[in-house]
Amino acid sequence: MTQPHQEQLIKLFIEKFGSLSKQEKKFFHKLLQREEIASNTNQEFDNTLTYGQRVADKVAAFGGSWTFIILFTSLLLLWIITNTFVLARYNDAFDPYPYILLNLILSMLAALQAPVIMMSQNRQAAKDRLDAAHDYEVNLKAELEIEKLHHKLDELREKQWLELVEMQQEQIRLLTKLLEDQTR
Repeated sequence: MTQPHQEQLIKLFIEKFGSLSKQEKKFFHKLLQREEIASNTNQEFDNTLTYGQRVADKVAAFGGSWTFIILFTSLLLLWIITNTFVLARYNDAFDPYPYILLNLILSMLAALQAPVIMMSQNRQAAKDRLDAAHDYEVNLKAELEIEKLHHKLDELREKQWLELVEMQQEQIRLLTKLLEDQTR
């Protein structure tokens, strides 16, 4: 795409949609510099994560898995069975019914796990916003490319139309000459 044509598309875009946002200016700068628009936003986002954020994401992923649910349910059942049936027989249960220690541990786990999961969800929302912005840029470029193709097709159609008119005028001239020759 030539520089004047790019500027023409930018002016057309501004006329059509109004002023440009910061993101659109950045996009047009990339377009004018012929920089690549498409990129792997997931990899870019993951490269900016700190160690703590990566750990939080792994904890949230494990905490929301069937593996965690099955293991945790098994651990709870083991705790209850051990304290209710096995150790209670020897009068040695370290957490007899109503399982006050178990309730304390579960409360602490929930108090720690909930913020970690929320941090992970906030990062995922930020990642989704980044993906949406990138999708917008790619769609905008596609729209401009389609606009450019429409412009080229219009130019080609106009050129062909002019050629047809010229051919028709030449045929009319030849027919007129042929008629004149026959009438003489």
